[in-house]
Parts: sequence; structure tokens; C-alpha cells
Amino acid sequence: MKKNYYKAAGFALAMLLFSCSTQDIIEDDPITTTESNSSTPEMSKTTTSRATTSRIWNFDDLNEWEDATQVGIPNYWFKDGILHIFTNANTWDRTKIKSIATYTTGTYSWRVYVPTMGVGDCASIGAFLYSDDTHELDFEIGYGKETVRQGLNAVSDDLIVYATSQANPSHSFQSKIKRGQWYTLSITLALNSQKKYIATWKIDNSILTSTTLTYGSSTKFKIFCSVENLSFIGDHIPYTQNYALFDWVEFK
Repeated sequence: MKKNYYKAAGFALAMLLFSCSTQDIIEDDPITTTESNSSTPEMSKTTTSRATTSRIWNFDDLNEWEDATQVGIPNYWFKDGILHIFTNANTWDRTKIKSIATYTTGTYSWRVYVPTMGVGDCASIGAFLYSDDTHELDFEIGYGKETVRQGLNAVSDDLIVYATSQANPSHSFQSKIKRGQWYTLSITLALNSQKKYIATWKIDNSILTSTTLTYGSSTKFKIFCSVENLSFIGDHIPYTQNYALFDWVEFK
């Protein structure tokens, strides 16, 4: 009797284990996949694989974005997946769009074309994160005041790029950037052991500057793309129409 009992118990256990399908086991594990590069023309612009958890916006329209223009009318349009955005001469236009959703830790990237901008014009291309006036992290690109240009030994085809935290703490780093080129601008937000943000600004994956902020992930940001006529970045009201092109924005 004992032999028959053990045989039955063993057979029941084996059948139970067999009934756990491979699919059930896989679904219990975390899934991390990537989209690999492809040789097809549609993927020719992609140079690295991207995680499927990335959020990428190609600008066919304002889907998941909204107008944020502060001064003037919304000066932008979409063509072939690119956002064309501009400000007019002899105005203080501030043309902007922003994401509808908010985000925290991760890497924010903007693919931006930086054109020739008017000499001395107070016009800025912006790629930035904003929660409120004391929680804002920026890329601002423009001709730059002559005093700043001289301090950086800027030549005729240089523009000035600012990497800035507006407050908490205030932090500003200036560098040169060549006009008439595409760039990938990125801001990475990571948390230190005190759960405060460490912000790192990069251009084409080269670090410009980094700073530790006094706040952490309870502060959430909207993502902005802009061209604004702002007095800090030039010597006179713009004499020309200034613009930028945004190919895509990514958060991952």
C-alpha cells in the first residue's frame, strides 16, 4: 500500500509541474527588449538601438503637446515630421510648445537644427524642462552678447549655448556652438543618495556641465521646444526672423 501511495503522489506532483507552461514562467520575468538597427531606408537615421520603453515624439502634429506661446501668435508649423518654429523681427515674440504630460528621472533629448542667427539679435533657441520659475533647466542658444562672445573667444560662425538651472541652485555654463548644424541636446536627471536630482547637460553625448539640485523627483517637468526673443542673449531687439528645426524629442 505504501508503494502505491508514493507512486500516486509522485505522479500527481509531476503532472502539476508539467502544467506550468513556458509562457507562464516567462510572464513572471521582467521583459526588457530593444529595437535593433535596420538596414531599411526608414531606419537609416538611427545609429543606436533604442529601448522599447523610450518615448519618442516625431513632429507630424501637436499630438501629446500643446501651445505654450507667451508673446505673439503661435509661429510654427509641421512638415515631414519636423517642427519649424520661429520669431519675427522687431518683436519680443516668445513662441513655445510643451508636453502635456510631466516627467522626472531619465534622459531628455532634443534633435535640433541650429541655423545662422541674426548678428546681435536677442533671439534664443530653447530646449528645456519647466515646472515653475524656480524649477527650470535649460538649453538656450543664440548669438550672445558681445561681452560674452569676447570672453569665450567666439568667431564669426560661433553661437553661444547656455546650460542653466534657474534656481535651487542657480547654475549657468556658457560655451560656443557652431551654427548651421544639427545637434542632439540632452539633459539627464538622476538621483543621488539623498534623493536629490543630479542634472547633466550634454551636446552630442559630450558633457557640458553638471550640478546637484536641492530638490528631487517630487518635482515633475514638462518638456519645451521654443524660439524666444529674450534680452539676455543679444545686444538689440532682433533685426531678422530667427528660427529652429526640431526633428524629434525623446524621453527615456
